[in-house]
Amino acid sequence: MLGFEKSWHEGDGAGGSAQVHRAGCEIILCEDATRTDKARLFVALNVDGLAAFRREIVERSVPTEKSWWGYDVIRSSIPTETNCCFPRQVVQP
Repeated sequence: MLGFEKSWHEGDGAGGSAQVHRAGCEIILCEDATRTDKARLFVALNVDGLAAFRREIVERSVPTEKSWWGYDVIRSSIPTETNCCFPRQVVQP
C-alpha cells in the first residue's frame, strides 16, 4: 500500500529480516519474537522523495494522521504492529 518493493527476504521469504526500497530509500526490517509491543519506524526523505511520497499518500488513499515525534510527522494509520512515521517537511540537521 505504501509503494515499497521487497529487495530480499532472509530464508527464502521465511526468515525474520528483509529489505524494502522505494524512491532511493532502503529499509532493513527485522522481526524479533521476544518483542511483543509496537515498534516505531522513522523514515527520513530528501525534498524530492518527500514530495513524491506525499503525492502517493493522496493518490493511494493511504490513511494517515498528524503526530509529533520531536517535530511534526505523518504517521500511517494502517493497523500494523509498527508505527511508521515520516517527516511532514524536510528537517535540516
